[in-house]
Amino acid sequence: MSPRYRPAILLAAVTALLAQTPVPPPAGFGASGGRGGRGGSGRPGGPPTRDPNTPGYVTAKDLPDATNAPNNADGNFILGPTHPADPAMSPQDGVPQGQIFNFDMLSTDSKFYPGIVRDPPQPLGTVDPDNPARIIVTTSHPAPYTRHVAVYVPKQYVAGTAAPFIVGADGIDKGLFTALDNLIAQKRLPVMVAISIGNGSGDAQGSERGLEYDTMSGKYAEWVEQEVLPLVEKQASVKLTKDPNARATMGGSSGGSCALIMAWYHPELYHRVLTYSGTYVNQQYPWNPETPGGAWDFHRTLIPNSPVKPIRLWMEVGDRDNYNPNIMRDDMHDWVLANENMAKVLAAKGYHYQFVFARNAGHTDGAVKRQTLPEALEYVWQGYPIAGK
Repeated sequence: MSPRYRPAILLAAVTALLAQTPVPPPAGFGASGGRGGRGGSGRPGGPPTRDPNTPGYVTAKDLPDATNAPNNADGNFILGPTHPADPAMSPQDGVPQGQIFNFDMLSTDSKFYPGIVRDPPQPLGTVDPDNPARIIVTTSHPAPYTRHVAVYVPKQYVAGTAAPFIVGADGIDKGLFTALDNLIAQKRLPVMVAISIGNGSGDAQGSERGLEYDTMSGKYAEWVEQEVLPLVEKQASVKLTKDPNARATMGGSSGGSCALIMAWYHPELYHRVLTYSGTYVNQQYPWNPETPGGAWDFHRTLIPNSPVKPIRLWMEVGDRDNYNPNIMRDDMHDWVLANENMAKVLAAKGYHYQFVFARNAGHTDGAVKRQTLPEALEYVWQGYPIAGK
């Protein structure tokens, strides 16, 4: 996952005001020191540092520093402030390396996403005077794009067999590919294909990326099924399974909420989800009265009020993850609270999930990902048979 966006843009809001009382954040925005990710950091004016033991947050188990949660345990865990990279994130001698296939997709060929863009300097829009929780975007218009797709095929793949696979957002994920080399060789994961799909550019309201990732519908999963996967099979000479239990999604930030959106609206396609700093906040555009809080509605209404779906979810948030109470004043732009709320409702409904709260970590923090991705992948793929194990 390599999002090409500015975190300040991510902090924008959309949609209607919902009755939700957030856990109050710490007073002030002082520097917290330590490591920033691609997003939040300890710089002055940045997101406040959250305490995972804040009243109203989920009860979680503190782990010894520099260790990960068990890969077979549901529930809530707190990582210590030191984030050493898992050895599986580095190439290892003697481990078979998969082959990477690359190709581009043109918007002019898409029936789903012909392309939009928000003009520079890309203002997010203005607040709707009739609804202060909605944004009116006036600088967005149709525009073409080219997106890149990278496909990892493990050395152990047997031609003609139906392969399990994982779909990732925001472009090529070399760390994922390296981890799969090692974990497949160690028989910690099944022999699987990985598909990294670039976004269509921009971010948040009025952008192609925002349209793809923040829209609460089955459209993105349908686009992947109808326009991406057939090209993957052709370009990489693989056969992809139709079994939803052998299909996973992953992503960070809006790519993370998109990963859950894919499985939520199409559980017949995907059962396994992995998210870093998931944007379970109010960022959908255009506004949709069926989900007026955008992805915030996952934990406010959708999960609590729906039958349990066959989804297994691993998710992470950093103690300095994105937080912006000011732009829309809708109380639905707190990434930490959103992920805490997700853990609450998933537990209440009896889902298999693992929630990791990372200390000394920013938004989609790279060091946290290098520490946790192998464990997260093993957790997400729990219960799936591994040949020869």
